[in-house]
Amino acid sequence: MKKFFKIFAVLVVLLLVYLRIAIYPQLDLISGFASKSVASGHFIDNRSLETIQQGDNDIPKIDWAKNTINDSEKFVTATVYGLKERKAIYREGLGATLINDDFDVSKPYNVPKRNKLENNLPFPYGNNEPKDTVFSNINYEKLNTAVVNAFDKKGKKDKRTRSVIVIYKDKIIAEKYDTGFNKNSRILGWSMTKSLTATYFGILQKQGKIDISKPAPIAEWKNDERKHITINDLLHMNSGLEWEENYSKICDATKMLFIEEDMTQSQINKPLVGKPNNTWNYSSGTTNLLSGILRKQFKTHQEYLDFWYNSLFDKIGMNSALVETDMAGNFVGSSYGWATTRDWAKFGLLYLHKGNWKGEQLFNESWAKFVATPTNTSNGRYGGQFWLNAGGYFPKVPRDMFYASGYQGQMVAIFPSHDLVIVRMGLSESFDFNGFLSEVIGSLKK
Repeated sequence: MKKFFKIFAVLVVLLLVYLRIAIYPQLDLISGFASKSVASGHFIDNRSLETIQQGDNDIPKIDWAKNTINDSEKFVTATVYGLKERKAIYREGLGATLINDDFDVSKPYNVPKRNKLENNLPFPYGNNEPKDTVFSNINYEKLNTAVVNAFDKKGKKDKRTRSVIVIYKDKIIAEKYDTGFNKNSRILGWSMTKSLTATYFGILQKQGKIDISKPAPIAEWKNDERKHITINDLLHMNSGLEWEENYSKICDATKMLFIEEDMTQSQINKPLVGKPNNTWNYSSGTTNLLSGILRKQFKTHQEYLDFWYNSLFDKIGMNSALVETDMAGNFVGSSYGWATTRDWAKFGLLYLHKGNWKGEQLFNESWAKFVATPTNTSNGRYGGQFWLNAGGYFPKVPRDMFYASGYQGQMVAIFPSHDLVIVRMGLSESFDFNGFLSEVIGSLKK
């Protein structure tokens, strides 16, 4: 019996050591993700705690967290078995921000000034209902079957699609939402936000206010080899800087999103591990660095905040759009963009029309070509903060497709050769985009 207790005691000690080394350091990230997710989903899209916990937060380990919503003071707290409490606050116009104990919640803050588009035009150039349009070259039965098949059958939880919209020649030809979601539901795009962030450089370039071929304006790089990194390299994720992006563990990306106060600084102190313009490496830190570079283009914080809305969202009627900020007041350009499915589709249409929106050129036509041109060493997979199909990653899909892509299968897909934009929002990384997109395209008779 004594031998049994000794063995049992050793096993308990080993378990405690394992928990301390392997699990305990993750608790900050778990409760951080949970509280931020609940605050955003609840206050931005009016989702219930139950809906968020059963949908957005039903991720291994994240579902360990216990979340509490304070509606009157607009904040959420989360703990993991009573440990590592994290807090996320909601501020109108800025969204939800994960804060630390040093954050002064009483400090005044700026919010973006909106000038939302209001007119009597139908979608996409207004926010009224689209006019019914029937195209003779569309097999609607085949199209609707493809869209319906993108959603789970009753009782299943595999595809986890929340919404799909198909826009052909500026007309909605198919649109469907999962239970609990509709055309007014705002959905997080995750890394689709990177494509938004890049667009602001295209807008500034057209205005003659920035030259992306010049070295990135980072003081910390001026006295070493990093001084050769250009804004162009950063836009292409081709800086050669060290970065680890692995959401299954503690890494550069997770520490940035759930620990850092100023997310624009996370990539700055990383060393070169490759050669600029010859070492492609996907990095959310790079995109947030770009957000910081954008901020430097303006004299005041207010101008920076306003620019993201008055130069893009409010120009094209993305009235639902919101990009959340970090504790330092920077837009989290890598990950935290929200919009309705229809408004995400408008963003796709802007690129389909090469920057022209109802006669106004927001960015040069060459910018649309720039973001859709493969960067060195990406094997045709990546352009300027957009993903590409140039290398045939989706073998059944046209090679000219380029797309904004986000965690858990968010996608705004643009098909210049077919005058087509397809948006899918959901919760599954394993969703069969190759099959779905090819089926939709197969319903169009050229």
